[in-house]
Amino acid sequence: VNDFYPYSVVNTITTSIGGEQAEQGAKRFKDEVLIYKPDVLFIDYALNDRGISLERAKIAWEQMIEEAMTYGTKVILLTPTPDLKEDITADETPLAKHSEQVRALAKKYNVGLVDSYAIFRKLNATEQLIGYMSQNNHINQKGHQFVADAIFEYFKTQPKRIE
Repeated sequence: VNDFYPYSVVNTITTSIGGEQAEQGAKRFKDEVLIYKPDVLFIDYALNDRGISLERAKIAWEQMIEEAMTYGTKVILLTPTPDLKEDITADETPLAKHSEQVRALAKKYNVGLVDSYAIFRKLNATEQLIGYMSQNNHINQKGHQFVADAIFEYFKTQPKRIE
């Protein structure tokens, strides 16, 4: 991003906690995330949200989106990366349903979306996803680069949404 926008100042602060789902993140959102006064915020919980209901996840995501937007932060939602134990081509899997919900939230709130799930689903049509995975439910460095490239593409094609 800095190379593409040479006059930008990009600092990255990671506040994520491994294994955390959206309800847990929402509880600490104001005190541990918004305290940094982010200009742009990525929300990415859906892989771990399978342990809570779609309804509970939606409530937590909406709380975080609304709090960030009230502050003036630009929000970009991410759909989950794959889990090899789920059929990524099926529409009725938990990850597919969470992905659908994240897309609907992006549309409802008119915020950014990086659709990792759709990107991996498309990739699955031509390649086996195992080469992008460190274990069944976590992507490896190659998988992370794949998502990072999608995020960069968003910054290239949607600059007005993040200004």
